[in-house]
Amino acid sequence: MAESVRGPVGAAATRGRPVGLFVGLCTLDVIQLVDHVPGSDEKLTAREQTVAAGGPAANAAATFAHLGGAATLLTAIGSHPLGVAVAADLGELGVTVVDLAADSVEPPAVSSVLVTASSGDRAVASTNATGCRLTPPDDLDTLVAACDIVEFDGHHGELAVAAARAARSAGRRTVLDGGSWKAGTEKLLTSIDVAVCSDDFHPPGTNTPTDTLRFLRDHGVGWSAVSRGGRPILWAGPDSGGTVDVPAVRVADTLGAGDVLHGALTHRLALQGDLTSRAFAEALRGAAAVASQACASFGTRAWMREG
Repeated sequence: MAESVRGPVGAAATRGRPVGLFVGLCTLDVIQLVDHVPGSDEKLTAREQTVAAGGPAANAAATFAHLGGAATLLTAIGSHPLGVAVAADLGELGVTVVDLAADSVEPPAVSSVLVTASSGDRAVASTNATGCRLTPPDDLDTLVAACDIVEFDGHHGELAVAAARAARSAGRRTVLDGGSWKAGTEKLLTSIDVAVCSDDFHPPGTNTPTDTLRFLRDHGVGWSAVSRGGRPILWAGPDSGGTVDVPAVRVADTLGAGDVLHGALTHRLALQGDLTSRAFAEALRGAAAVASQACASFGTRAWMREG
């Protein structure tokens, strides 16, 4: 049974506040700042620790809310004490949670993250959505109709495909966070308007970012981009393409940078009319600035408090 708390349909949109629905993974992130990643049978003391709700869709929703949008996260968390803590963290950030695993007493997925202090590089171990199959809720069409834009991280594939098709039917813009290629992603692409993928996203038969952009175009995605860390973002539209520079910062932590990029981009695209090449490039540029800001501090929340 889904646990859903939300306001009147379309109320936020009528006030000009963008409304976003985020579909995908939610985890509990345990993040440690270390001098180096420990080797076999090695123990070390972390410099800092932070514990927060995580996952690509959850972090994107938190970013969207922080930037002034009304964000709803459609995911699986459950009623285990760790899940309760995750939901509470998201609530404090202004994210409304629709939990499709509300009756589950199993713990949520936990991501163990080690961030190397000298470089900001992160090492992550997580079960992600493995073994968790979510059935689309009965009120999916209502959830979609209440928003301006829907963002997906590719997890919970059956749910994602159903929500993307509902969004396409309702005329809502759809955005894909392509962190990595997953089984079933090709079914999702047919209902995606904008896809921004990492350099690790490799559809079948692709080897380079140019290959990826071509693959996305051939599968019906009108606007696409590939992010490459601190290097320029490559993008392509129906009639043109180009690059967008990423602001240089002193990197403290790269964890969640792509999630922040997608949350900020979704916020910028939520109330856009028909996209143009200039508007898409400007949206990417603004989102990259927010993501770079997030990389300048440890953890996935400090940047929100600092700016």
